Amino acid sequence: MKLIRFGLPGEEKPGVVTANGMFDVSAFGEDYGEKFFETNGLERLSRWWAQNGAQCPQVPVGVRLGAPLQRPSKIICIGLNYADHARETGAQIPAEPIVFFKSTSALAGPNDNLVIPRNSEKTDWEVELAVVIGKKASYVEEKDALDYVAGYCLHNDYSERAFQIERGGQWVKGKSCDTFAPLGPWIATKDEISNIDNLRLWLTVNGKTMQDGNTSNFIFRVPFLVSYLSQFMTLLPGDVISTGTPAGVGLGMNPQVYIKEGDVIELGIDGLGTSKQTAVAYK
Repeated sequence: MKLIRFGLPGEEKPGVVTANGMFDVSAFGEDYGEKFFETNGLERLSRWWAQNGAQCPQVPVGVRLGAPLQRPSKIICIGLNYADHARETGAQIPAEPIVFFKSTSALAGPNDNLVIPRNSEKTDWEVELAVVIGKKASYVEEKDALDYVAGYCLHNDYSERAFQIERGGQWVKGKSCDTFAPLGPWIATKDEISNIDNLRLWLTVNGKTMQDGNTSNFIFRVPFLVSYLSQFMTLLPGDVISTGTPAGVGLGMNPQVYIKEGDVIELGIDGLGTSKQTAVAYK
C-alpha cells in the first residue's frame, strides 16, 4: 500500500494511492500515527480497503499533501552514510553510524514551502531515504530488523550548515528549523519496494541536477541501522529513521552553494515519488 495524508496543515485526512489515483479513507476511522502502526493498522487497513475501497471518494486534484504520518515520537538521522558524501565534506568514513536527532516540529508536507531560517546564509539540501518503524523495537537482531519496518518514504533533510557546524554543540541545531523535514508524498509499505538496496535517489535545484545517487552505496544498510539504533533507544511505531544522503550537497561544492529565496528544489526516489519545495524567506 501507499499511504498519504491530505488537507490543510493540522487538518490532514488519511488516504491511499492506487493505480487509479488517490482515495480518501477517512471512513476507516484512524489517522496514521503511533497507535495505528502499533495495532497492526496496515493489515487492518488493507482488509478494510478490500471491502470498502469501491465506496471511497477520490482525493480532489491539487489538494495539499501533508507528511504521510502524524508527528512521530522522534526523527533519527544518520550522518555520512554514503562514502562519496563523506569524501566531499572532508570527513572520514565512519566506523559506526553517526546519529543525530531532528526536531519533530520540522516536519512538513512534501510540497510545502521551505522557509529559510532567520539569519541563515547556508541552508542546504539532502535527499534521503526514510524508514518508518512499524512496531516497538528494542535490542533487535539485524536478521530480524526488517520485521520492525512498516515502510519507506522520501525525505529532504534540510540543514543550515552554519548553525550545524560553526556554532558549536550538536548537529541538531542546524537540522531542526521549521519546514526542514518535508516527508512524502507517501509511505510505501515494504511489499511495494523490491530491493531497498538498489534505489536511485536524485535532487535538482532550479532544474539543475545536484544529487544523483543509489542506495547500493550505503555504508550502513537499513537492517543494520534498525538493529544498531535499537541497542541505544526504543524505537516506537511511527518513528522515522533518515538514512543519509549521497554526494552533491551545497556544502561539498567548490565554491559552496546554498539555497536562496525563490529557489525550487525537486527530489525523488524510485518507488517513493517526488516532492518539490520553493524557498521563501522567514517573515
